[in-house]
Amino acid sequence: MTITITFLDPRGKPVEVAAEPGDNLLRAGQAAGLPLEGTCEGQMACSTCHVIVAPEWFDRLPPASEEEEDMLDFAAGARRTSRLSCQIEVTEALDGLSVSVPGEASDARRM
Repeated sequence: MTITITFLDPRGKPVEVAAEPGDNLLRAGQAAGLPLEGTCEGQMACSTCHVIVAPEWFDRLPPASEEEEDMLDFAAGARRTSRLSCQIEVTEALDGLSVSVPGEASDARRM
């Protein structure tokens, strides 16, 4: 079963992504060509995979760990509904999830 996630790119253009349960949003977004750098490769040692979760979805996600909250302090453009995409596991319950890639996002892999 594939799960549909809608990413809004930094310009606000929607990009629908088909993700597999057990994957995470970072890998799903990168596979779709979104500017989610993920410098630490999901080890929660950076904030380059920062996304902003749509408010109606934010409380449906498992809460962020203290370590994730600490890393979000370094994220450019962080907001109340910010999360690290590497820490959001794709599950069936997230079918239809919508997240935004902040306009401040930069991906050194593309420079």
